[in-house]
Amino acid sequence: MAATTSTPSTSAPGPPQGDWLRLDQQICFSLHAASRAFNGLYRVVLKELGLTYPQYLVMLVLWERGPLPVKKLGEHLRLDSGTLSPLLKRLEAAGLVVRERSARDERSVEVRPTAEGTALRERALRVPRRITAATGFDLDEIRDLRARLDSLTAALGAAAEEA
Repeated sequence: MAATTSTPSTSAPGPPQGDWLRLDQQICFSLHAASRAFNGLYRVVLKELGLTYPQYLVMLVLWERGPLPVKKLGEHLRLDSGTLSPLLKRLEAAGLVVRERSARDERSVEVRPTAEGTALRERALRVPRRITAATGFDLDEIRDLRARLDSLTAALGAAAEEA
């Protein structure tokens, strides 16, 4: 008589139960490995701009949205102020942003790109092209992947709130 393996009680299709804990079956590991690969590529590509990947993300939001309170900037980047503040300090020391107390609300600090930070945008236009080329995906594949990752992020966020 052959031994049988059963799937978890969720009745979701997948590998036999014994295989659920294999590293190569973990979506989290695939996402982690892809993220590390992206970070490695961004480190090389952003070196010529003098930015780290997190600093690049800050600049992307400021180029898109203009001056923002630190709190709003953190919301866009999904970063807390403890993580964001050192990033902003380094960007300010590099002459790319200015942090100033809001005239409307003394408790709020607003961040805006300097003239040098704004000028950096032109050089940064090459970054997405280089990253896109490195993926080997066409624009439709990239848009589809982004949409699926956004859906995944929303679903995982909702599941975490319910837990």
